[in-house]
Amino acid sequence: MSRPPTLNVPQYLYDITGEGAFAYLARAKELARKGMKIVSFGIGQPDFPTPTHIRDEAKKALDEGFTGYTETAGILELREAIAEYLNNRYGADVKPEEIVVTTGAKTAILLAIALYVQEGDEVIVPEPSYPAYAQVVKLFKGKPVYVPLKWGGGDKGFSLDIEAIENSITSKTKAIIFNNPHNPTGAVFTPNQVDELVELVRRKKVIIIADEIYDNFVYDGSFRSVLTHSDWRDYIVYVNGFSKTFAMTGWRLGYIVVRKEVIDRVLDLAVNVYSCAVSFAQKAGIKALKGDWKPVYEMIEIFKKRRDLLYDLLSKVPGFDVWKSPGTFYMFPNIEKVLELTGLKNSKELADTLLEKYGVVVLPGTAFPDKAGEGFIRFSFATSFEDIREGVERIKKAVEELSKK
Repeated sequence: MSRPPTLNVPQYLYDITGEGAFAYLARAKELARKGMKIVSFGIGQPDFPTPTHIRDEAKKALDEGFTGYTETAGILELREAIAEYLNNRYGADVKPEEIVVTTGAKTAILLAIALYVQEGDEVIVPEPSYPAYAQVVKLFKGKPVYVPLKWGGGDKGFSLDIEAIENSITSKTKAIIFNNPHNPTGAVFTPNQVDELVELVRRKKVIIIADEIYDNFVYDGSFRSVLTHSDWRDYIVYVNGFSKTFAMTGWRLGYIVVRKEVIDRVLDLAVNVYSCAVSFAQKAGIKALKGDWKPVYEMIEIFKKRRDLLYDLLSKVPGFDVWKSPGTFYMFPNIEKVLELTGLKNSKELADTLLEKYGVVVLPGTAFPDKAGEGFIRFSFATSFEDIREGVERIKKAVEELSKK
């Protein structure tokens, strides 16, 4: 008997996986419905509401009837505001006509990869990594080539392995994904490493797809954008957005920056995928960039204090090798000694045990493909000081109890 046509889904779609954070969130909600009190270090979004003045601007746009389609590239005033922000901050000389506003940074990632990746092309993905990069590469029948970051232990943390990246470049390599500040590790790669990576792509004639969505979440050291290089148009496709900095995750507002000569190709794809970004969200985006940044700075200062608290508490849990992540709102401790103490097989078994038996959501490092995340778990410290204290206390209890068995 032949299969119904509705079941004939292309094989490459079966090769694409979902995002672990949302899977653990769903399981946590189910346990909460059964009465378990959950402490979540899982999902990566600020636990602050969008600042009032941004919400008010969206309400104003709605009241004025600004609810129809906009141009696919995004309204000119927003693109001008984005260009002004990038140029003032990074000296990038971005033009509004080099920007396309998207429905979140994820859509910008999809457009960036679609722009350059064809069947058989290779894309280097430093790992552990945000899951969407590799999945979108596979969607366009490209091949993600995973290159592990260097882990120097809790005193040194994570860094780019430039030599390994260079050794992984072949005649099929089309692009290198570069997420800085980095999810899931919390790394902020040094200016020297950013410069080395840009110099590498110049020599090898490949591009960087740069995702700098966490560019305002830097607590230690210095952050250098790839846009600080004057020849960025030759080698960079740039992605950023409003979700993290302005606590606007549900607004779905991002953008891609790319040289003008290929912008029409981005627009042709974008108009067929989503027509345009939400009209009144775009008005709110202008207010976000050009309005009062005080709530943003206050939020980031609170995140820094949470990071410090989480680091101090986790460092006292047996078996944890903790690096005080200099950026994002993630911590990615090594838990290999925890596995030895408890007899658990891997990061996923630890994460599952913490959720099912102790009501704590963390993500296993293997949720950030491919293999380099094994032996680590990710914490999002976008949660309250109280939950940080209680959650780590539960984890400490779990390690002690499991170590006695």
